[in-house]
Amino acid sequence: MPPRSPFFIVPPLGLSRRRFVQGLAVGGVLAGLSTPAFKAFAQQGSATRGAAPVLKGTEFDLVIAESPVNFTGKPGVATTINGSLPAPTLRWREGDTVTIRVTNKLREATSIHWHGIILPYQMDGVPGISFNGIAPGETFTYRFKVQQSGSYWYHSHSGFQELTGMYGAIIIDPAGAETIRADRDHVLLFSDWTDEDPMRVFTKLKSQSDYYNYNQPTVFDFFRDASREGTAAAIDKRKMWNEMRMNPTDLADLSAATLTYLANGVTPAGNWTALFRPGERVRLRMVNGAGNTFYDVRIPGLKLTVVHVDGVDVEPVTVDEFRFGPGETVDVIVQPRDDAYTIFAQAMDRTGYARATLAVREGLQAPVPALDPVEWLTMNDMMGGMMGGTMGGMDHGGSGQAMEMTGMTGMTGMTGMTGMTGMTGMGSGSMSGMDHGAMAGMNHGAMNHGGMAMDHSQHAAAAGGLAVPSTTARHARTEYGASTDMRVDMARTNLDDPGIGLRNNGRRVLTLADLHTPSGPLDKRGPGREVELHLTGNMERYAWSLDGLEFGKSTPVHFKHGERLRVILHNDTMMTHPMHLHGMWSELESPDGRFLARRHTLPVQPAQRISFLVTADALGRWAWHCHLMFHMDAGMFREVVVS
Repeated sequence: MPPRSPFFIVPPLGLSRRRFVQGLAVGGVLAGLSTPAFKAFAQQGSATRGAAPVLKGTEFDLVIAESPVNFTGKPGVATTINGSLPAPTLRWREGDTVTIRVTNKLREATSIHWHGIILPYQMDGVPGISFNGIAPGETFTYRFKVQQSGSYWYHSHSGFQELTGMYGAIIIDPAGAETIRADRDHVLLFSDWTDEDPMRVFTKLKSQSDYYNYNQPTVFDFFRDASREGTAAAIDKRKMWNEMRMNPTDLADLSAATLTYLANGVTPAGNWTALFRPGERVRLRMVNGAGNTFYDVRIPGLKLTVVHVDGVDVEPVTVDEFRFGPGETVDVIVQPRDDAYTIFAQAMDRTGYARATLAVREGLQAPVPALDPVEWLTMNDMMGGMMGGTMGGMDHGGSGQAMEMTGMTGMTGMTGMTGMTGMTGMGSGSMSGMDHGAMAGMNHGAMNHGGMAMDHSQHAAAAGGLAVPSTTARHARTEYGASTDMRVDMARTNLDDPGIGLRNNGRRVLTLADLHTPSGPLDKRGPGREVELHLTGNMERYAWSLDGLEFGKSTPVHFKHGERLRVILHNDTMMTHPMHLHGMWSELESPDGRFLARRHTLPVQPAQRISFLVTADALGRWAWHCHLMFHMDAGMFREVVVS
């Protein structure tokens, strides 16, 4: 494929921007209407909307079927549970045994995965891994003991059903006293919706990975850069990105060009409202149930005290804003005083937002902030520690890339990235004297990593033990193929970076380094071995994988039952991946090996290397994957076998 033009002209969004970004004020599920009636009703611009029902107890009956919806003015069909989008909120109690009968009224197989819930693998709900799925017309009974408390969620693990509406919240009350004091409690489940057939969306991405990227650099951006940095530097910048065949604004696969962003199944124009009385402590249980979208959440005028993440209490930390990706949950305490506040969740690519209101009564609204400016990926986002320093304290304001790219005249053939050969004019000093050719020439084949996660126990033992996570990248030989267009040799390990678009924005933003589980690790043992997996991809081909192998070409990762091990995730791509390991806790650690927080889903930023400890206490077959739906479907998925 020839390099892109140095000047990207962006097609206008036109009238579709209002429809996709704002949606209908009354958009949502059209309850109880047949398809012909739905079409007539939708053309009138009317719909019904309501909060997801709450189901309590130990016995539940869930029915999966299709329901007519209209979010944007275009009639569609959603996959719903008990006719609700989101699905009913399930309220359990720690220590109870729950029985959930799930009946499939679809024309295709379905499933439910209980995200973050510790249970027998046969109840985990992943077709082809833990069970066969639920065939059309059949009822499957899930039954397991609830061993935890907190905020969780559930969703389909079949096809693209999650993106079409099949997700709901779970609240588990503790067996003892509640550890978090609140006067009022609300669930806020953020998701995203497309009027297109998800398979058609996937096909478009396979044909052109940036099909929905309407933030690509324009000729106006070029003239702005030329005025700031000089014409030669502006040309060099464009030339560099084109020679790499990469895009500095490729932050998300989908955008408001096709997505409508939802809060509790309601469009921004619909303005879902949570009520409170002034002076109350309000707990907002926020769930990211999106198929594709990272959300940056804030409530202008209110501080957010983060108290609970991924179903586990954390030491309270007060911030203005936090980012969370698909699969993550974050609970905050707020203490509102005024009549109304906007709960603002903007997409990471800054093309749209989900919105709700916190108010003393229905019908009130507060000002909705403007979307933040789009920022470009930096060279640090691409190559991490190779550029020198960490990112937390650097000035990433403005265009966000001038410092790293000024004076660069080409990057052809650099060994860390396919098709790149030199980095003239960088002036960084951090790379001088480095023999990248030698790094590329390492005998990776001798390490025999064909399809398996790399076990570096012997390497670590030779280096003096496993007390501190290794920082040396070990690329599997399977990464050197068509499925991988980029490899990062010196990934950054700092956890205090809020991420692209949030750096130095004048607001206090939550980072991974801020999170601390007060109860400590579940297992006091140190790791007996170290397993490394690389998050890999090819942007042009829209191929996503682990260690360069898509699911189906890989072999399972094997954990020994009862062992304590360290997992290192090394991101060789330019995108952030929320990685979810089923069945076991991921205990995040600092770069120097200190326990930080217990998680079930961990976002790994571009060119970042993070580590966590796992106790393999759950026999069986488990899934491990990126929670961006199209990345998972494209192949960033691996089976884990505990035996």
